Amino acid sequence: MKQNQTRILSLLLAAAMLLTLLAACAKTPASEAQTADHSVTVTDMMGRTVTLDAPATRVVALSAADCEVLFAVGAGDTLVGRGEYCDYPAEVLDVPSVQSGYETDIEGIIALAPQVLLMSTMAQTEEQVQQLEDAGIRVVVSDAQDIAGVCQSVRMIGALMGKETEAEQVVADMQGSLDELRRQASELPGGTVYFEVSPLQWGLWAAGKGTFMNEVAELLGLENIFADVDGWAEVSEEQVIERNPDYIVTISMYFGEGPTPEEEILSRTGWENITAVQNGAVLDMPNNELSRPVPRIADGARMLFEFVRDRQAADDAA
Repeated sequence: MKQNQTRILSLLLAAAMLLTLLAACAKTPASEAQTADHSVTVTDMMGRTVTLDAPATRVVALSAADCEVLFAVGAGDTLVGRGEYCDYPAEVLDVPSVQSGYETDIEGIIALAPQVLLMSTMAQTEEQVQQLEDAGIRVVVSDAQDIAGVCQSVRMIGALMGKETEAEQVVADMQGSLDELRRQASELPGGTVYFEVSPLQWGLWAAGKGTFMNEVAELLGLENIFADVDGWAEVSEEQVIERNPDYIVTISMYFGEGPTPEEEILSRTGWENITAVQNGAVLDMPNNELSRPVPRIADGARMLFEFVRDRQAADDAA
């Protein structure tokens, strides 16, 4: 009886969370507009108002997420430069790369003559922003920290590029996919999950509350074992072992040598009594399906749902 009550409560919480998500992603009174003279005004995710004479046709995007969104709304052909970590979709690798982060290549960006530089809030300094704007480049800041933020960034970039209709379709498709997954996941018994965003080799980090990984877990009726910590947090092996997740998700890349990320986790000393390890319930997502604030979060949510569903079906059949 207690287990059924807990399951019902988790489903109610997941449904409430989805309603909050859909409300947050619902189109609000426009913060961006294209006037009769074709000028475009947007409010970026730092609250800065940016106006262009016309939709942008030459863009440099320093973050991998912004590169993805540009392609998602059909504006990939406007990209004249990218941050060195932009790697999706594959055709973005044909675009010249520039150094980003604390050593952002300001001169290299200016040489590419973009109208707009898309950047996140992570590393560039106010002085660097001022240098770029002094060179006539409009700096637009994105800062998606959750799924609602993804919707906002898609709409903002869509408005900059004159792709509002396409952006709305991207948001609608993502919302529809997540809604359907929530419905399907209501048939599953749930469980606990650990999102490992940095492997043991480099020091364990996990996704906590306020992250899109945690949102996806809630949407699927799963309990994130680190939902009591804020954001992306450093954790210990002892904490993971004590909290004993039913499922483990890693985002480590595999370069073809040595154990795969799944094999490495399954072979860790002291982890052999973790339920996920005992059941081999370790899922690797090396292509940023759940670790990047982009519409592909819906794809990552689908992958996790199918993994949990298939594991639970196998357990029921055993």
